[in-house]
Amino acid sequence: MNIYLAGPDVFLPDALDMGRRKAELCARYGLTGLFPLDNAVALAAHDASLQIFRGNEAMMDRADAIIANLTPFRGPSADAGTVYELGYMAGRSKLVLGYSNDPATYVDRVARFETISNRDGLLIGADGLAVEDFGLPDNLMLIHCLDLHGAPLVTPRSAPADLWHDLAAFESCVQIAAQRLPRLAT
Repeated sequence: MNIYLAGPDVFLPDALDMGRRKAELCARYGLTGLFPLDNAVALAAHDASLQIFRGNEAMMDRADAIIANLTPFRGPSADAGTVYELGYMAGRSKLVLGYSNDPATYVDRVARFETISNRDGLLIGADGLAVEDFGLPDNLMLIHCLDLHGAPLVTPRSAPADLWHDLAAFESCVQIAAQRLPRLAT
């Protein structure tokens, strides 16, 4: 069974090593990890971004499930590309799993970046817009996508010392995939 390994891990300075580590964890459970950087793309090509997009969609089409790293990236929420990939897989009725190494609620994450005030029982950000407050670790669409099309978001009790290299929550998702995929295949 193939697992698409989504997330901002592709931006890490040691991205290829991270992809290898994740693929090795998948192999321990009898699964094949498909890491986006496995696609060979000439970054200098005029259409490199389109090649990356098409290559990643082709990988997702081959995959039986996705494990999405939803650890907040460059803000209080998950990486936008990863969110797209999660929705793409859910829309194709594939098993969707996700984890975040930051267990804080979305409101607490937003408060790290801007002042939040309370106006008539509604939380308002510095920009004057409402801040979603359902006590969830990210946007309700992500959380319920996982709940309804896979398994609840996996988070540690407390954030690990290295948000980007700790793979304990990822391995929990791999274990869930290994348990669930054989049943889906029958």
